[in-house]
Parts: sequence; structure tokens; C-alpha cells
Amino acid sequence: MPLMLLALDNTLLDREAAFRAWGAKFLDEIGAPPGDLEWLVSIDADGLTSRWDLADSMLNRYHLRASAVDLVDELDLGLMENTRLDPLVACALRIADDAGWMPVVVSNGPAYRQETIIRRTGLDRYVADWVISEAAGVSKPNPRIFTLAAERVRMHLEDAWIVGDSPEADIGAAAAMGLPSVWLHRGRRWMESRFEPTTSAGSLIQGLSAVLAGGRVVHG
Repeated sequence: MPLMLLALDNTLLDREAAFRAWGAKFLDEIGAPPGDLEWLVSIDADGLTSRWDLADSMLNRYHLRASAVDLVDELDLGLMENTRLDPLVACALRIADDAGWMPVVVSNGPAYRQETIIRRTGLDRYVADWVISEAAGVSKPNPRIFTLAAERVRMHLEDAWIVGDSPEADIGAAAAMGLPSVWLHRGRRWMESRFEPTTSAGSLIQGLSAVLAGGRVVHG
């Protein structure tokens, strides 16, 4: 039974949609122009911007009376409340499990928020386990976090695939470990010259199909 190591944000769950939903409501509440949503999304940079830096940018732009702590808490709560598990993704994970794969989440981010989202969306029912960088003390693309994920489910990394949307954190890690990978391009072009994914896909469902078609499932 080989491992399928999956990113969380914008791979298993649509973080961008959740952030946009929270951002639109927040901007409406403070009376900001609707067009500012694109500014907010660009500053967030798919979650790569520190939550504290994002809060500081919002405080400076809108001269809010709230503190950075309040904004970070509101962002975390907003993401937890607005994130949904696509039923088709749940179905695809079940199919992968039935085909002999063991899906494990490997995610960078705050442990409480990420774990709450995993449980709140019901994703925990479709994966074997998860490792979150804040709790693990190591983050992607460091190979150690993937080793920890394998250890959590008492498996080896042999025959494992890595699936994710980040060229550096997911595909770069796979390349460093010599593991096959699927890059979820989300409409982007591959720009990295140092390494490349085994294959790319436009959605997680397509990515899982690629793994099932190209991966060697070990039975017994």
C-alpha cells in the first residue's frame, strides 16, 4: 500500500475560494471599494504572506482601529468557516483508498487552524492522517516533514507520490527525494528550471487519476 502525500491548501481544499469569501465580507463590512478584493488577494499571495504581514498591510491601508492580533484571529476564523470539502474530491479520495493507496495530508501552516479545517470539513474521514508544519517543527520543502508523515502511518516513502500546487514546497521536495509528483497548475505555467513535476493536472481529481494510472500499487 503506497503513500499519497497531499498538500492541503489549494489542493485538497480550495483555500483561495475561502479567502475570497472572507475577504469580500470583511471589505464590505469596513466600507472598502469592491475592487479592493483583488488587492487583498494579491497581498495574501495564496497564503504565502505571513498572516501578521497581511494584517499590517490591511491596518496601514484602511487605518483600522483593530489590532494585528484581532485581524489574524478574524482571518483564521474566516478561513475555517468558509472552507468546504468538494464532494467530488471526497469521492476521489475514497476511490484512491479502495485502489490501495494511503492518502496523508502534509501541510505548512498553523496547527490549530489547519487541523480544525481538516476536521470541520470532514476531510479527516477520507485521509489516513496529517502532519502540520507548526506542530511538526519542520516545514515543506524540507524532506523531513514527509518522512514524519510516513512514520505517522508506519509506512515507507518507497513508491510514494507527492501531489500539490506549490512548485517549491511540493514539487521541489519530491524532486529532492527522488519521488514522483503531480503539480496542480491552477491555470499557471511551470516556470522552474531546476526541477519539474512527473506530471501536471488542472484539478485534484485529475491529479489523483494520474497517480492511479501511473503509480505502481503494491498489493498484499
